Amino acid sequence: MEYGKGTALIVVDVQNDFADPAGSLYVPGGEEAIGFINEQIAAARDSGAVVVYTQDWHPESTPHFEKDGGVWPVHCVGGTTGAELHPDLDEIDEAIRIRKGVGGEDGYSAFHIRDPESGEEAATGLASDLHDENVEKVVVVGLALDYCVKETALDAAKAGFDTTLLADGTRAVNLQPGDGTRAAAEMAGTGVDIV
Repeated sequence: MEYGKGTALIVVDVQNDFADPAGSLYVPGGEEAIGFINEQIAAARDSGAVVVYTQDWHPESTPHFEKDGGVWPVHCVGGTTGAELHPDLDEIDEAIRIRKGVGGEDGYSAFHIRDPESGEEAATGLASDLHDENVEKVVVVGLALDYCVKETALDAAKAGFDTTLLADGTRAVNLQPGDGTRAAAEMAGTGVDIV
């Protein structure tokens, strides 16, 4: 992947609860993508591209969680080890950081949060941040392919960014068999370039 001014690498939710086999919502093989993601972070940093890290950052109770009426086990509760970025992931200080779901919302996309009951969406501010940096092209990697990565890539394309998903830098949860394949097809069908 070629990076440079006008490009942003979005690293989605490479957190302990997703990328560590002991995590509460482990994405199978999630830790195997980290080496590739680190290569992309280095290339982006060295070329002056913008790097963005996103994190789920939930309260202890939220309609997002199964125990509170949602579909997911408790995960990425703000301030816990599970919510921290995986220790093998390279972090750069000058990156943009987006925390999603802080108020109990569904935080699938890096660009929007959604009230799990009303469905009402609100912007996270990422699109504005990227426009301020004159970003035209977005590259997406991270976890999980069939949820937060997919929603981030779809929203990036919808916001007018030339959007690429790097398949080696993501893994799927596959809550239902084939979810990852269907997510990739949906992205490709809406103009996301899958490499």
